[in-house]
Amino acid sequence: MIRFIATVCAAICFVPLQASIAESLNIYTHRQPALLEPILEAYTKKTGITFSTVYAPKGLVQRLQSEGDATPADMVITVDINRVHELSETGLLASLSSSKIKKQVPAHLRDQSDKWTALSLRARIAAVSVQRTKKSEVLGLADLVKPSLKGRVCTRVGSHVYNRALLASIIANDGAAAAREWAKGLVKNLARKPQGNDRAQAKAIYSGECDVALMNTYYYGKMKFNNKNPEQKNWADSLRLVFLDQTGRGQHVNISAAAVLKASKKQAAAVKFIEWLTSPEAQLLYTEVNYEYPVNPEVSPSKEVASWGKFKIDEVSLTDIAKNTPLAQMIINEIGW
Repeated sequence: MIRFIATVCAAICFVPLQASIAESLNIYTHRQPALLEPILEAYTKKTGITFSTVYAPKGLVQRLQSEGDATPADMVITVDINRVHELSETGLLASLSSSKIKKQVPAHLRDQSDKWTALSLRARIAAVSVQRTKKSEVLGLADLVKPSLKGRVCTRVGSHVYNRALLASIIANDGAAAAREWAKGLVKNLARKPQGNDRAQAKAIYSGECDVALMNTYYYGKMKFNNKNPEQKNWADSLRLVFLDQTGRGQHVNISAAAVLKASKKQAAAVKFIEWLTSPEAQLLYTEVNYEYPVNPEVSPSKEVASWGKFKIDEVSLTDIAKNTPLAQMIINEIGW
């Protein structure tokens, strides 16, 4: 169920650094509140603009379509390329029309029709057991389907947006037939029925249930420094991160992204906020607080994230990946991933 998250309030004992052209912005988001709130708070402190957010893990497009021009939302912040592409197909999004955003975000990380931009990157890498895998065993996606890994791989369900986008990227690069064969091979190598989230895959490696898993990089940071659940530090310590296909097309990445709604009466303020989100100041927050990779090439990852290693990105168009997600889902259903 969609639920309202408490409004992020401005502090009362300061003078904003710049004049606000809107007192508040309303955001609908797929993004977990704990990951978004530090960034909203920083912008409130800088400008005086406050935010009301609606956390909507499911049904966001349908809600916006039903609300139409009456929606209170000014903008959307989402995770996963297909979700933001689905929004762009509804005709509800305004053009960003920002030279700053175009300067700060490479073209392959922006919508071809200028309806959205990526805000941060997460690489979907292979997490492998430090103790039970050789460094040469897993170097690319093709290695995950080799017979030597039979009964040693674990993943969350294939239909999850992260895995679906990965398979869609294989379709975009190699075609549907090759993607189908890869997915079949992956399923043959599974140690257990697909289940749980990415942290559950790390736990399975730690416990010896499997040796290799697909995982988004930022989960590694979240586990490594998890003081609330210190057992997750052990899970992280049992892993080695492998950036895939570094001698080939490069590592597949997914995104968080932002877009502005046509129905908003505060489009200029929303675009200005997105300009800030893609600026060096905010990009540093993404990498330092959320362990994600910046989309702005002028910004380096935090010291912790950088310690995981540099990698070459697969620069296939994110729009092309999004267009192939329905076919990816058909393949996932067909092979029972």
